Amino acid sequence: MAVQYDVRFIKSFGRYDQTKIGYGAIVGCLLISLSFLAVFRPYLSPRPIMNLRLSMGGDLSMLMIENKSGSPQLAGSAGAMRESKLICNITDPRSDLCEMDGEIRIRGNSSNIFIVPSQIGILAGNESWKIKPYARKGDEIAMRNVREFSLRSMVGNEESPNCTLNHGIPAVVFSIGGYTGNLFHDFTDVLVPLFVTSHQFHGEVQFLVTDSKSWWIKRYKPILKQLSRYEIIDFDRDRTIHCFEHTIVGLRSHKELSIDPSRSPNGYSMCDFRGFLRTTYSLKRTDAIKFDHHQEKKPRLLIISRKRSRSFTNEHEIVEMAQSLGYEVVATEANLGMNMSEFAQVVNSCDVMMGVHGAGLTNLVFLPTNAVLIQVVPLGGLEGFARLDFGVPAMDMKLRYMEYKIGEEESTLIEQFPRDHAIFRDPMSVKRKGWPALRSVYLDKQNVKLDVGRFKSTLLEALKLLHR
Repeated sequence: MAVQYDVRFIKSFGRYDQTKIGYGAIVGCLLISLSFLAVFRPYLSPRPIMNLRLSMGGDLSMLMIENKSGSPQLAGSAGAMRESKLICNITDPRSDLCEMDGEIRIRGNSSNIFIVPSQIGILAGNESWKIKPYARKGDEIAMRNVREFSLRSMVGNEESPNCTLNHGIPAVVFSIGGYTGNLFHDFTDVLVPLFVTSHQFHGEVQFLVTDSKSWWIKRYKPILKQLSRYEIIDFDRDRTIHCFEHTIVGLRSHKELSIDPSRSPNGYSMCDFRGFLRTTYSLKRTDAIKFDHHQEKKPRLLIISRKRSRSFTNEHEIVEMAQSLGYEVVATEANLGMNMSEFAQVVNSCDVMMGVHGAGLTNLVFLPTNAVLIQVVPLGGLEGFARLDFGVPAMDMKLRYMEYKIGEEESTLIEQFPRDHAIFRDPMSVKRKGWPALRSVYLDKQNVKLDVGRFKSTLLEALKLLHR
């Protein structure tokens, strides 16, 4: 009977009480879990959620590594709570650019820029990015003279360098190596990209410059001071450990001597850049003259002279012909020895500017709106370069653009080579040898003797454009 009793007890337990015991067990486990969390919560931290994505959507392609955990971080001297973030656009054809948020430490006279993660491993462990902060990354010759930086996060128990100086403003790190010293490249590779990158901060930004040239900074000091209220830090000679909460390494660059408003912060355009220059150099004229034959004031024509290659060998004839058409003529050379502010005033006072394809035409940035640019294109199939470098930018600046392509008789190359030479009959054969060969022949060895009779119609057309 005892055996039967035990069996019945077991069967009865399995039908009803087993359910009750199961519920009790679940409740008990929950109570134990809550007690465990209450005891050990101070020692636990949420695991960061990593967001690593590669977007190949045209111009906005970028690699982004970002902390999405929302965990607070103590950054800088102000003790602000910030999120660690590193965004790098490494697919743009003109320049690489990285933006960093969090606790960023920049050691002077080194090639390392650190970001201290809010939690260990927040930025994909020991991930590191290399960047040369100059806006002509596809040009190997230019990039040889540009310092490379390593951007990386601190990992594990690695000790971060102690801050010597905390900054309450963002930083922009860029190079003035490459081709700087050539007026066109000064603006195309540095000044226009620097405007696009930093003007959004309204002067509250710190510039850190590598590959520095004191004469270059002195020449463009008015522009640099207008973009930043703070003294430039020479990265290569500085020994300080600077700490920032936001840093941009590299410059935004869209195209030659111009800006794409759809890709720039706040929709900046080349008209905005030209307005910025007018303010910087106190330029008086915003618009070109609206020419009227009955008015006493004559339209001013600026001839950009050159003393070496691509010079006008009969400049005096051009001046006389232009004066006979009613122009007041100014002929001068744009060179690095001139005071930029004074030359900007001269350019701004003119209504038409002409010159052979070359860096001097970069001064078009100082012309008043609706002025006329006449680019004289030498032999050598250079029309594509001419339009890309100055034609498109001129139109982006709301200038009237004209192009005058010289004939063989107007080139001094006819004095150096026979007429059946490949440089006349097959310029592409020279181009195929590469840029050094093309430059040597068509840019360095060629001067221009304008046919003033043929060129006269171009200057008359420019006058018509000033009527409109």
